[in-house]
Amino acid sequence: MGLTVGFLLFDDLTQLDFTGPLQVLNRLPDVEIALIAKSEGPVRTDCGPFILPNHTLETAPALDLLCIPGGYGVDAVMQDAAMLDFVRRQAAQARYVTSVCTGAFILGAAGLLKGVRATTHWRYHDHLKAFGAIPVKDRVVHDGRVITGGGVTAGIDFALSLVREIAGEDHAGAIQLSLEYDPAPPMNAGTPDQASAQVRDAVEARMGPRLEAFSHIVSQITAQAGYVPDQ
Repeated sequence: MGLTVGFLLFDDLTQLDFTGPLQVLNRLPDVEIALIAKSEGPVRTDCGPFILPNHTLETAPALDLLCIPGGYGVDAVMQDAAMLDFVRRQAAQARYVTSVCTGAFILGAAGLLKGVRATTHWRYHDHLKAFGAIPVKDRVVHDGRVITGGGVTAGIDFALSLVREIAGEDHAGAIQLSLEYDPAPPMNAGTPDQASAQVRDAVEARMGPRLEAFSHIVSQITAQAGYVPDQ
């Protein structure tokens, strides 16, 4: 029996949030990949290239696995009733409901993270509480059929963990080896705890305005939806 994997695409998604998991999940046995956008036509990523979807919200098949990437475009999707309705409909019957990085907030805005253990990009982590989620500072978090990955590169780990669950350790290992996925970063700056104060300050300066705008949107959405976050 085949597996239908669908990625929700939108303008200004983070390219690696999508292509990292795609590269892994596309190697599952007997898999069909659906690239789904609100309308036909190319979708713009955050680093220039465009992606051509093969389905719209109306033509998408029933998904066994729904995956939602993150990126600055998450802000608009969190406020888009048609996109959120699509996520809810697919999540109601999917075997796995998943996200990478800030894609978790689309799940949150759709009401799918209440009481669920979840992760996201480290700098956005505390905002998960606003949607009733239980933030867990792990690279990949499994809570039943809801599986979330941390920031950007965690999408590869997230996808390999899914393959292991679906197709077994050997198949997941074979994919890892074929991709030669053996991270050896040239610097130890991949987490806030590892990075120097200067590096953390540079990231805060770059992301500060973005986080302020995101916080405002989260406040608006949660107020309208009547969420009562855990303290």
